[in-house]
Amino acid sequence: MGQVLVVEDNRMFSTLIRKRIETKLPHKVVQASTMASAMALLDAHDDFFIALLDLHLPDAPDGRIVDAVISRGLPTIVFTGDFSDHIRDTVWSKGVIDYVVKEGAHNIEYIVNLIDRISRNPSIKVLVVDDSFLPRSHVRELLEVHRYQVLEAADGREALEVLKHHPDVKLVVTDYNMPNLDGFELTKRIRATFSREQVAVIGMSTYGNQSLSAKFIKNGANDFINKPFFKEEFYCRVSQNVEMIEYVERLSHNLIRDYLTNLYNRRYLFEAGSKLLSHCERNELNCAVAMIDLDRFKEINDRFGHPAGDEVLRRIGRVLQSRLRDSDIVARIGGEEFCIMATDIAAEKCDRLFESLRQAIAADCIEYDDRQLQVTVSIGVCPARAATLDEMVRKADAMLYQAKRQGRNCVVMLPAESETTLTPV
Repeated sequence: MGQVLVVEDNRMFSTLIRKRIETKLPHKVVQASTMASAMALLDAHDDFFIALLDLHLPDAPDGRIVDAVISRGLPTIVFTGDFSDHIRDTVWSKGVIDYVVKEGAHNIEYIVNLIDRISRNPSIKVLVVDDSFLPRSHVRELLEVHRYQVLEAADGREALEVLKHHPDVKLVVTDYNMPNLDGFELTKRIRATFSREQVAVIGMSTYGNQSLSAKFIKNGANDFINKPFFKEEFYCRVSQNVEMIEYVERLSHNLIRDYLTNLYNRRYLFEAGSKLLSHCERNELNCAVAMIDLDRFKEINDRFGHPAGDEVLRRIGRVLQSRLRDSDIVARIGGEEFCIMATDIAAEKCDRLFESLRQAIAADCIEYDDRQLQVTVSIGVCPARAATLDEMVRKADAMLYQAKRQGRNCVVMLPAESETTLTPV
């Protein structure tokens, strides 16, 4: 992660900012108290990703440091002890990310959240749609200052083509009055494919009024802004809409993922796995289900503590993910038990796949608190498609029970065409 350059001659304020950033964010802070020392740091290091600058420094009382730092292409936040409309206009004209008035702890928190936002923006795609080149370029420049990935379209039809090739766009900022396909129609077309929780839409117009704003919202927009606008208002609306999309994504992620290993959870296994099994049946593909259980896991928790046990589970999760395909489902379904659903795999190849997986886990050395831990797993496999996923899991679970009875640290597969009565676990 890149470093944060803080240039502030008030040592107490600078230290407060450094401690708060390093406590909350994964960024190291480098401090300077003069323009000369700041420029020397920039000459010596190339891993700064953002700068926080005091507007008035002992050797640069007129804000010259802002121009000097921005000229190096470094995103910049300005903080100042005094504020006026003249200072505001001057600061914004320099192309800064934002300005913050030194008033109290809440301002430091605002700075920390802003840095976090800027650090995440390079992964966010924003589409700007406007048939007028200059307004479109202006919005693009504002977004690029905040380090968003920016795409452009000259009308609604072109915007739909861009979205077709970039379905991971998170925000569309669109003008209303455009040829071919206006902002209203574009918004409706977007909503036919993407929900409000997938792609946010901000409508804009120089003919802004309450009815126009309401019509945009009714057609599926998340927000509306009149042109011309204050930069602060634009950035706030953009950030709020992007953060809402991210918040919903986190909620969705947490519904299907195990909190400890980040593998899929039991709910996802049975919901997505049932659909995957139906897909395999329609396309005459085989699939296999394996149940995996850590051997004597309770002894690890009792001897080394639950944090050590958690680290073991995380490590096993990483091993499983690294050795299976993205098309397979790898889930933690409870405690020290995992389940794998592997698709498009011949039944006769299952033994080799899961035996190599067992060997990889047994050979893996897990370092924790200056100790080296090694664990083994028992694996039960249902190597061929069955009528339901429940049935496949039940068969694999019975084979896992047999693996435990045979001494653990082994793979037991259900024999092909087996009619054997299975002993429940």
